[in-house]
This record gives sequence, C-alpha cells and structure tokens, in this order.
Amino acid sequence: MRQPAPDSPEAPSPAEGRGPVRYAPGAPESGLPTVAELVAVFSAAADRTEAEPPGGGPVLRDAACGYWWRRGLRCHPEDLAAAPGAQPLLAALIAAHGGDVLLPRPCPSGWAPQARLLGRPAYYVPTPAECGGVPDPYALLETVRRVRAEGGHPALLLLCAADDPTATVPPPELVRETCEAAVGEGLHIVSDETWRDTLHRPHDTVLVSPAEMCPEDVTVLCDLAGALTPPAWPAAIARFPPTPAGVARRARVLDLLAALGAHVAGPVAAAAAHALGEPEAVTARTAAATALHARVAAAAHHAVLTAGALALPPQAGRHLYVDLGPLRGRLAERGVNDSMELEDYLTARLGAPAPGGHRFGDELGALRVRLSTGPLLGATAQERMEALMAERPLQVPHVARALDTLTAAFHDLQGPR
Repeated sequence: MRQPAPDSPEAPSPAEGRGPVRYAPGAPESGLPTVAELVAVFSAAADRTEAEPPGGGPVLRDAACGYWWRRGLRCHPEDLAAAPGAQPLLAALIAAHGGDVLLPRPCPSGWAPQARLLGRPAYYVPTPAECGGVPDPYALLETVRRVRAEGGHPALLLLCAADDPTATVPPPELVRETCEAAVGEGLHIVSDETWRDTLHRPHDTVLVSPAEMCPEDVTVLCDLAGALTPPAWPAAIARFPPTPAGVARRARVLDLLAALGAHVAGPVAAAAAHALGEPEAVTARTAAATALHARVAAAAHHAVLTAGALALPPQAGRHLYVDLGPLRGRLAERGVNDSMELEDYLTARLGAPAPGGHRFGDELGALRVRLSTGPLLGATAQERMEALMAERPLQVPHVARALDTLTAAFHDLQGPR
C-alpha cells in the first residue's frame, strides 16, 4: 500500500528520523559568565550530601511557586515538580500521558526524539506564516481528524509560548484559538515557556501563557537556563493544573523521575531557588543580557535580509531562524542542496554551529538554519563581558568582526563563487 509523503494532504506529518544526525543541538546559550551572587550560593551549598527528592525539595518548589505567581499563574508548591534539565522533565511529562504527541513544525530539536525514545507516535502540525511555536488551529484540527481516522490516539500537544527555533512570540489571539481547538479535541497541552523572560521588546510584545487561557488543561514547563541559570547547572520546573487529573499526572511524573534517578543536585537546587527568587543581581543580568542579544539579533536579521534570505524578526531568545530558499541556486553551485549540507556549509563558513532545519522538524529539502547570537559576542568570557558592558556593543571590535563575517557569508551567495 502506498504511503503518503509527510507533507501530502492525504496524511498527517509524522515526526520521523531524518538522516544520520547523531546529536541534537543544544538551546542557544548566553555565553556570559555566571552571576557572582549565584556562584556564591552554589559554593555555599557545595558540601550538601543529601539528594533533592524527586520533583525537588520544598525550598526549590516554593521559590518556583513565587516565580509563577509574579507572572499571573497561581499555584502552590504541591502543584510543581523540578528536574535536572528540561529533557528528563519533558520525557517524564510525555510518559505520564497516554497517546500520540502533536508538535508544531518547526519545534525544539529535542521534542521529537523524546517521543521516539518513549515509543510514542508523534506528528508535526504546520505553524502559521507569521510566527512559530504554536500550530495553526485549523491545521491542528485537520491533523487530529486524520490521525484518528488512521487509528491513532492524539492526546498531547507541545507548544512554545516564546519559540525555539524561530525566536517569535505567537500573538494571544492565535494562542487562544489553538488552545481552544486542542482542548475541544480532548488534548492536554504542555507549554514550554523557557524563553518568556527574554523578550527583546518587553513593553511592546504581549506574551500570554496558555495556562492563563485554559488553566485546567495546560502544564507549563520552564528550563531555567533560558534566563536565570547557566546550562552547566541543569534545572527545570513544571507547573501542573490544580485538578484531580493534574494531581495524578504530577504523581506519575514524580514516579518516573525517581525511576530515572533524575534528581536536581543539591548545590544546583540552592542556586536555582535563589535565582527563582529574582534578586536584583539576577534580574539586572537577565535584562542586560537580553538587551545585548536583542541588538545583535537585530543586526544579524538585517544582514540576512539584505542578502536575500528570509527570516521572521526575532522577538525573544538568543537566536533567529533563517530560510535560504531564495538563494537555493547559488547554494546548489556550492554543493548545498538540503539542510544537512547547509548546516555543514554555514558552520564551516561562520566558525560557529548553524544547525539545519531538519533538526527542528522541517523537511530536509528546506534550506533553513537556526543561528545563535552567543558566538557573535566573542570567543572568551572576557570578550563577551566587554560586549555586555559596552554602551554600543555592535561597535566593539570583535563583535563588529563577527557580524562582518556573518554578513559576508550570506552576501557571498548573491554573486559568483
């Protein structure tokens, strides 16, 4: 029997493996030294010998509770769970739900592998042209219909309130329409809000959590490495709905974290709890780092657009998502015909990772890459701090050189080799 192609109108788009990709790229990093106040807290707890319980101890969960209350999401410590990073926590969340998983296309690189690891069918749903992170509501309904018609059981929708890889923030009306469509079809929603505290223009961009719209049907996930702690200290938190079903899912997640041995390390838990309390030193660094990455991202966005490539304006995070489809002819002359070859080409040309769109669920033939702004800030901690402290960071010599290299790499595709 003929199998429809992934993007055929005859079938939903399965989240399958796409070529010999061994390692998924990590989330874009800040590249800046850890706040000294957090280092002191971490060091003071370095002699802790007891492990945090599965899901995190009361101090960490109480701090996470305060963090979400300040963002309008009411909760109590017994509604929360913590884990050593977003990946084990997401794996436990997926495992705690039965049924198939639906993902926006594109989506974070680790999502589809987590579903495959657990043996769960996963299906991509297209996002609208103006943003990423949230599936188009009509495409979502059609995908659910088709999956069920083929005998599947769609049960869980993953989405990003502030997106990796596109660096966009979906408008509230789209979030509402998609969430209402999902809940109407009986789906539970996991909202990844890792990048919510890295809005480039926080006074102009409206970010609304799906949990504000559908409080009984949304679990919120946040990797603290997005804005508060360094990736080397893995910590992530989840907020469950305060409903009987939410209580049962949280208990199941705690069982799974215990089975995995996924405990937050004691010193990390102490530093994470301090960061979640948002002392001035942490919030000031977050604001300064976000402003720096926003300026560099805007400059990179201008460079790729003037070269003839396409990219949505970055609104959050430390990255942008570039479509080089308009430059396909010039890339073909250089032996670049798919996103794996594009990844290799730009990584060598830029001297920094440029993961291709195939890692984020896009078709292999689509010439898309995620570019991170961290490598543009400098090669050493001293250089990156110099950029952070500069009044005009784009004029700092090493930042200007990095942007020139980026600009040249794209503009070279406009002319002959």
